[in-house]
Amino acid sequence: MSLPLVTIVGRPNVGKSSLLNMLAGRRISIVEPTAGVTRDRIQAVCEHNGFYFEIVDTGGYGIVDRDDLSDHVERQIAYAVQQATLILFLVDGREGVVPLDLAVAQWLRGCKSPVLLVANKVDAFNVPTELGDFPRLGFGSALPVSALHNRGGDEIKDWITRHLPDTGEVPPEPVMKLAIVGRRNAGKSTFINALAGQERVIVSEVPGTTRDAVDVRFERNGRPFLAIDTAGLRKRSKIADDIEYYGFHRAQLSIRRADVVLFLIDSTSKVGHVDKQLAEYIADQHKPCILVINKWDLAKDQATTGDYGDYLLKVMPWLDYAPVAFTTAKDAKNIQSVIDLATALFKQSHTRVGTGELNSVIEGILSETPPRAKHGRGQIKVFYATQISVGPPTIVLFVNDPARASRNFERFLINRLREALPFAEVPIRLIFRGRQRTGREYRAATGELAEHADGK
Repeated sequence: MSLPLVTIVGRPNVGKSSLLNMLAGRRISIVEPTAGVTRDRIQAVCEHNGFYFEIVDTGGYGIVDRDDLSDHVERQIAYAVQQATLILFLVDGREGVVPLDLAVAQWLRGCKSPVLLVANKVDAFNVPTELGDFPRLGFGSALPVSALHNRGGDEIKDWITRHLPDTGEVPPEPVMKLAIVGRRNAGKSTFINALAGQERVIVSEVPGTTRDAVDVRFERNGRPFLAIDTAGLRKRSKIADDIEYYGFHRAQLSIRRADVVLFLIDSTSKVGHVDKQLAEYIADQHKPCILVINKWDLAKDQATTGDYGDYLLKVMPWLDYAPVAFTTAKDAKNIQSVIDLATALFKQSHTRVGTGELNSVIEGILSETPPRAKHGRGQIKVFYATQISVGPPTIVLFVNDPARASRNFERFLINRLREALPFAEVPIRLIFRGRQRTGREYRAATGELAEHADGK
């Protein structure tokens, strides 16, 4: 289902990203005083009085981009305006009309969609404000708002809903959220565009083109998905400014939000320090992951898929459970197979195993290879196990002494469980707890653990 699009347009630094965040009711776009932070189209689903629509944040019209991406930014703005059901023309209520506002107004007068003129940064609504100059832009009186102080959002939403057809439709939740992560120039934006079937985000050879996390909704075989494009990462010591800092943390947040992580690796470059750090973070978050080896058309003459898989296992052992896929995103090659594989991982990650089967498997594993005693603490004994959560599969084991569970024993048990249970390619989370003395204590403990695992 395609929701109505409400596009925010304006010159740089009038507060478009702040307005998106206010209307969406959460922080989505990076807000920074530096002009040109937003380059791609940032979208968010909003609801008001039963109406659902998407708000679209765009780059600043007329921006002189420091990386010579001005044409790319303006093309993204043009796409957003062409697809818009309604347009919010944002100006700065403090500065009044400036020449670039007139240029935006002239461009928008050629659009067929209704336009609402909005004056931002009007912080005191009870004080007479000089907004009388804005009608000369050709869109009537400006609606005063203060995105920074969360004022005027309901008035904008009321106008939006008055101009939208009442379809009564509720947007379906995506069946799966995919975070596209990797270091700079691995091809993430090209991969996203291949998923979406359109130029949804800017693709450039300039490193660091994507600054924010961009949610892109797309459909495959009638099923809705959400892909999250993220800023390309580099060593923390080389992060140049606040924009990169925010982008780095948005990428981490995107990993935590995702059901499955698509970790893009440039096949023409060696796996570096940033790749290894990213692999560790994904593993620490217990996220299903596909190692997507991109630009394979440029490297397949130098290596076989098997050799490259062995290389990845050696340099990134934290993701030994992750399957490997080889793609050429610029030609949309093997994109569908990656989605199919992600769907399979999502299913694995949300599989539940019965308590009887689980304990039988663990008993068989330990009878074949009894655990070694941890130095100074004696041998660990597993009395009982139960799966308390999915996504990731989380298993609590009641043992004689949790302190005796060494890291080697945990790794050994996880690897054997992957062989015996339907969790072959996804992370498994183990929790060791002391043996409960009563049934009531056991039920209380497992209930507490399940609540913790589901809410993390």
